[in-house]
Order: sequence, then C-alpha cells, then structure tokens
Amino acid sequence: MRRRRWDDAGLASVWVAAVAMASCVVFAALLAMGQVVMARHRAGGAADLAALAAADHALQGEAVACGLARKVASAQGARVVHCGVKGEFAEVAAETRAGPYALRVRARAGPPEAAYTP
Repeated sequence: MRRRRWDDAGLASVWVAAVAMASCVVFAALLAMGQVVMARHRAGGAADLAALAAADHALQGEAVACGLARKVASAQGARVVHCGVKGEFAEVAAETRAGPYALRVRARAGPPEAAYTP
C-alpha cells in the first residue's frame, strides 16, 4: 500500500473560513464607512438649517438666534457646538454622533447681497 506524503483533506474548510473572515472584515469596513457618511450628511443638513434659522432671527440678538439654531439642530438629531452672530450673518457648527464617530460641520448664512467679513 502506497501512502501519500501530503494529504489535503480539510483544506477546503480552511479556505472557506479564511474567505468568510475576509468577507466579514470587508463588510464591517463598509458598514463603518456608511455610518460616517450618514452622520456627515446629517450634520451638514442640521448645520445648514440651524444657520439659516439663526440668520433669519439675527437682528433679534445672538441669544434668540442661537436658541432657535439649537432647537432646529436638535430636531435634526444634532447638537450645536458653536453659534455666532455678527450683524445679519450667523455661523453655526453642528455635531452628530453615529456609533463611535462624531462629525462636526460648520455652516454660515446671511443675506446674499451683503459681503461677509469675519
């Protein structure tokens, strides 16, 4: 009886396990990237809407304008981390969280015919 020196029995199981693990790693990376993109878009929309709301009420004072910006941002699932009003212009930074990720986006709003100088 002749005996083989190398037996490949069970090698397919190793390959299937390796491919399954690699697929799980790729899927986890894509899922994390999707969370980041979703949080970025949510933060951007919240910052834009909050800046528009603050600029609309900028002449009533910074406290009123920024209070409204905070309300608008929280309705969008974000929080305002910075709000400033200068004349008719408002600058807002909003932050959202998705899992372990926190994304911060800034937005500025005001009348189109005036020039903004920081």
